[in-house]
Amino acid sequence: MALHDRWVQERRHEHYYKLAKKLDYRSRASFKLMQLDDRFGIFREGSSVVDLGASPGGWLQVARERVGERGKVVGVDLRPIRPIEGVETIVGDITDAGTMAELLRRFGGRADAVLSDMAPNIAGHYSTDHARSVELCMFAVDVCDRILKRDGACVMKVFMGDMADSLLRELERRFQHVKVTSPDASRDTSSEVYVVCKGFKASVEPRPMEDKASEAKKPEFTVKGGFV
Repeated sequence: MALHDRWVQERRHEHYYKLAKKLDYRSRASFKLMQLDDRFGIFREGSSVVDLGASPGGWLQVARERVGERGKVVGVDLRPIRPIEGVETIVGDITDAGTMAELLRRFGGRADAVLSDMAPNIAGHYSTDHARSVELCMFAVDVCDRILKRDGACVMKVFMGDMADSLLRELERRFQHVKVTSPDASRDTSSEVYVVCKGFKASVEPRPMEDKASEAKKPEFTVKGGFV
């Protein structure tokens, strides 16, 4: 990258970081979701939304603002999330059947949108990090199969690489429209892209999930935010 291009990229990164602090968003990633929604119309007033890998809560804040008081927003993460008014969170592993059962119980129905900004613990070896990223996305696909309404939407982050094509094929089986994009708030040097999917077909049978709670103590779920 040329020196001038690097300077422009760093200034843009600094801009979104400072703007997040100024506007009290928990992450500069909040602006990525705003830009995706502005372009693709992911949210509607009163929509129900589940956010996977939701910590520290930047996407939850945006989703809550855009679905309004009549909407429902639930975040899932392995780590507790500081309370956000009007948002529920579940502390649990989304790859576990017990966490999925709790998520379904909280919604009492189906979600209009599934969000996933999940990322693997970075190993520093690109092919490994890419494979783990695709694996996490496939768990998000499983969540769509179980909880997303017909004609619903999904947004997920993935590291690009040779396995991305297989993920896109799975998404194209399930959605009428699949678009790979990179919002302006993303770093130019990042390998991450966002896949925006609309028009869920609800035509694929969910694959079995492992019930980790059957081998250990049943996980405890913690509700945070305005619904307590």
